[in-house]
Amino acid sequence: MPEDQPHSPVVDAVSRVPLGQFVAGAFRTGGGAVRAVRCPSDGSFLAHVEDAVASDLDEAVAAASAAQRAWADMGPVARGVALKSAAARIRDSAEELALIDALDSGNPLQGMRFDIGLGATLMEYFAGLTAEAKGETIPQPGNKLTFVTREPMGVVARIVPFNHPALFAIAKLAAPLAAGNAVILKPSEETPLSALRVADLIGDLFPKGLIAVLTGGADIGAAICAHPGIAAVGLIGSVPTGRAVMRGSAETLKQTQLELGGKNALVICEDADVGRAIAGAVKGMNLGWTAGQSCGSTSRVLVHESHYDTVVAGIAAAFDAVRLGRPEEEGTEMGCLSTEAQYRKVQGFIGRAQQAGARMAAGGPPEGVPAEGFFVRPTLFCDVAADAEIAREEVFGPVLTVLPWRDEAEMLDIVNGLDVGLTASVWTRDLDGAMRLTRRIEAGYVWVNDTSDHYLGAPFGGVKQSGIGREECLGEMLAYTETKTVTIVSQA
Repeated sequence: MPEDQPHSPVVDAVSRVPLGQFVAGAFRTGGGAVRAVRCPSDGSFLAHVEDAVASDLDEAVAAASAAQRAWADMGPVARGVALKSAAARIRDSAEELALIDALDSGNPLQGMRFDIGLGATLMEYFAGLTAEAKGETIPQPGNKLTFVTREPMGVVARIVPFNHPALFAIAKLAAPLAAGNAVILKPSEETPLSALRVADLIGDLFPKGLIAVLTGGADIGAAICAHPGIAAVGLIGSVPTGRAVMRGSAETLKQTQLELGGKNALVICEDADVGRAIAGAVKGMNLGWTAGQSCGSTSRVLVHESHYDTVVAGIAAAFDAVRLGRPEEEGTEMGCLSTEAQYRKVQGFIGRAQQAGARMAAGGPPEGVPAEGFFVRPTLFCDVAADAEIAREEVFGPVLTVLPWRDEAEMLDIVNGLDVGLTASVWTRDLDGAMRLTRRIEAGYVWVNDTSDHYLGAPFGGVKQSGIGREECLGEMLAYTETKTVTIVSQA
């Protein structure tokens, strides 16, 4: 397909995406290298997007710094009104944004509709928290008054990945803006289109320059981390990328908020409702949302040996029934992987697992989808050793591993034997057992008889190398504030 002709179902939507860097309240081009953005489901051309360069970042930081003080001085009520107005505009353009993301990321249209709604909901949630950045008073003797206030940090940056482009572009602006900061957003170079459209839709609701969107790859990400005018960096990404952000931010001692990957365990106990647990294991892979490209996916199932064969057969049947298709088409249950690099990585994991002797109970070549697309069938491995690569390493794709267990202590050693701990899921009818396992499992978020669902205000984040900080809660907003202590001594 010619490069000047976008994929036909999104001609109108893509044509409304302003291309370039969103700096100082306007879009501009002419900076860095140009890259073609292509639809991962068939390789068709969507748009050309330029990479930001150092001068773009410098100007974005300067404009953001100038706008931030006025934004902070507006006060919490006015900030909340602006954020609610932004959420309303996003809801009004939900179908357009979902369509852009479906074609840009390969995720199904229905899942992307959910993402846009969730992003708007999170923006509304933080709009309602603007007055909650509260301080305190410290008792003092005599004529002294000591109080503590919370103030915005200034200019902060948020770096977001390819798996939920619009959701993260919307939601990760919200908390630091609610606290009174300016925000520089860097979307993935693989899926930049919806972030640019979001800036176009809501940018005029805020002081000029308060929001910037800079597109590009690792170079501009590294420059953001090193920039002395940026006070904090928040990342959603892989563990290696999190380490790179911390190293890059060390010279200027930036605060970091990191939501990183995991190899999340779903534990099925002997007394579990096995049918519900099988459905939960399938749901936990987020196949219809991100084709398994989700840091919170419960991608290793540890099932009591008495249910092993039943669980393997049940998950395999459910995986085989999933309908792959073009992400922009209604009725598609699972789309494709978002990038060629991720496709090759996942295929590598699958190939090595087979070579190591793991049994593939579901999977194989996809059918009825474009050969040029990055499609991978939901894949289930069993008869796997607990120390096998496929059982320990995050695949970030539609690949699930099932392991049997007999002894609870040995099972917990397997669950906790990794250097990551983002989510976990426990399936049991025994309340005492559930409480015991949730205490002993090393993860930041644990479901019992459920998986995948997030709840507004419930902190989400990991332990160990799965991240630093918590999101989707009051704590996320407070992470973008600094406390200041003031003591006043009366002269009377």
